[in-house]
Amino acid sequence: MWRRFDAGEIREDFARIAGLGLDTVRFFARWDDFQPRADAVDPSMLDRLATVVDAAAAAGLQTIPTLFTGHVGGDAWVPAWAYEPKTPRRVGNIYAGRLLDAQLFFAREVGTRLREHPAVRAWDIGHAFSDVRAPARGKISTGDHGSVPAAEREVAEWSRRLTAELAGSSALPVTAGTHSGDLENDREIRLGSLCAPFAFASMQGSSVVSRFARNRLDPEVVPFLAMLAAAFSFKPVFVTGFGNPTCPPEKFSALERFPFPGERTELTISPDDTVFATYPCSSEHENAAYCTAVLERLHADGRLGALWWCWADYDEHVHDEPPFDRAPHERTYGIVRSDGSEKPVAAALAAFAAQRRSVVKANDMPMISSTYFYRTLPTSAKTLYDAFLGFVRERRND
Repeated sequence: MWRRFDAGEIREDFARIAGLGLDTVRFFARWDDFQPRADAVDPSMLDRLATVVDAAAAAGLQTIPTLFTGHVGGDAWVPAWAYEPKTPRRVGNIYAGRLLDAQLFFAREVGTRLREHPAVRAWDIGHAFSDVRAPARGKISTGDHGSVPAAEREVAEWSRRLTAELAGSSALPVTAGTHSGDLENDREIRLGSLCAPFAFASMQGSSVVSRFARNRLDPEVVPFLAMLAAAFSFKPVFVTGFGNPTCPPEKFSALERFPFPGERTELTISPDDTVFATYPCSSEHENAAYCTAVLERLHADGRLGALWWCWADYDEHVHDEPPFDRAPHERTYGIVRSDGSEKPVAAALAAFAAQRRSVVKANDMPMISSTYFYRTLPTSAKTLYDAFLGFVRERRND
């Protein structure tokens, strides 16, 4: 988007998004595009950023610019200077030292440029940041014969300093893009300390990447992840992305979810298979029904809102570009097809948005501590999910 910048196309997209009755667009300021050096932000990219946000304002939309986006679609998108000098292609520690200083500089430049812009709803300081670089492992003493993950304090300081920098330069709310991997794996990130300085917590999830999902169209997976995020962060929760890939034309899904790293799978599907897709996916109409079911549940559970991942499918010509060369499913999450025509999920989103619902008070089930939750993974996630299903069963039928 930033390197092949087309302001006219972006304005057209924003007009269509607003025409569906939607109100917010989250987009990525890809780190390798914006910051060519640790001490420099590309002024032409800042100009393009301002153009995008101004275009959103003209369409009546608000935005959530996501900074330091270094991981999307399974690939890393970080500046060359962010890698460790003696370890090629390994990203340095983004939570402290020289890379944190660089992020603070970037945040100051961007925040100053868009200070109090009416079309910026909030800043997101990093989509799937833990996939860019997981925090270092280890424990530190608490002084009372106990210990806590060293990463918890380091990541909490990272969020505190970036939030303070953006608050000082732009006076706008801040959040960070956590996702299901931060709950289904113990990366020693604790939402309570990470989210302490934020206006709200964020969570992204999908039924096709969940270990505990009952099937690929399970509508309770994302609400459950949002509930966990609310319980562990002590903050209201905004769902920054949910959705599943669309199956290729005339093909069906034989898979219920993506395999996890190191997991053995007995079902292998050839790319030449004429019936089944090589990845878990949904038909266009399945995705529309799934969208409505998830939104209904998130609203009933008291969440702030939700965004569908994502706006448009990608053209076929990108099949040999990363990440699409290894992850073809990434091309088909869109609300509209690559030719611009609307999928059924567009009508589902428009119908829900037209109701203009107010946020309701959250009424979540009692929750164990995050310490015990992470200590007992993966059992705790499955056990709590079963309990969650029982907790919401009667309420869903009201």
